[in-house]
This record gives sequence, C-alpha cells and structure tokens, in this order.
Amino acid sequence: MDIYPNFTLVFQIANFLFLLFILNIILYRPIRKILGQRGNEVVSFQGMIEDFQSRSEKGAKSLEENMATARSQGFKEKESLKRAGIEEEKVMLQQAISSAEEKIGKAKGEIDQDTAKARRSLEEEVRVFSQELAEKILGRSI
Repeated sequence: MDIYPNFTLVFQIANFLFLLFILNIILYRPIRKILGQRGNEVVSFQGMIEDFQSRSEKGAKSLEENMATARSQGFKEKESLKRAGIEEEKVMLQQAISSAEEKIGKAKGEIDQDTAKARRSLEEEVRVFSQELAEKILGRSI
C-alpha cells in the first residue's frame, strides 16, 4: 500500500469538480435565477398589496366620513321636515279651530233664531190661551 494517492483518486476529484461546474451551469444558476425572479415578484406583490391596503383603508375612511356626513344631513333634513310638519299642523289646527268656531257661531245663531221663533210662537199661544181662559173664567168675551 502506497501512502501516495493514486491517479484514480485525482481523476475522481477532477471528475467531481467538472460535474459540479456543469451542474452549476445547467442546474444551479437557472434555479437561483428563477428563485431571484420569484423573490423580486414577491417583493413587488407585497408592495402592491400594501398599496391596495392603504388605498382600501383610505376608501374605508372616506366612506365612513361620507356616511357620517350623510347621517348628519339626513338628521338635519328629518328635523327640518319635522319642524315644517309641526308648523303645517299648527296652521291646519288653527284653520280647523276657526272653521269650528265659525260653525259653532252659525249654529248658535240658528239656535237663537229658532229659540226666538219658538218664544214668539209660545207667547202668541200663551196670549191666545190666556184670553180663552179669561173668557171662560169671566164668562164673557174680552
């Protein structure tokens, strides 16, 4: 046995290094290139995702602000319509009251006229009855 390495060992080492060189050219470099491209795409996608998230947050904030503004405007409009309705109700009530007072006044006038007619009629009848009663009591015509 020799202490010195034999030629086959040197040939195997050279063969291994040549194989590493060929594998590096054919396999490892393209894989590293593809992995680098994927890494760049992931970074660009993350940037796009962050951009979309920031835009969606801005949109959500804008939507909330618009909703709050719309709610406040709606509340103001509701209160305005409520006040207008109350004012219209007051006007209608006032008209109804004046109409009712007018009708009551007419009814009182008609009642007073009917009462006056009835009173005149009754006075006439009382006068006739009293005259007849006086004639019967006195036994002669008055």
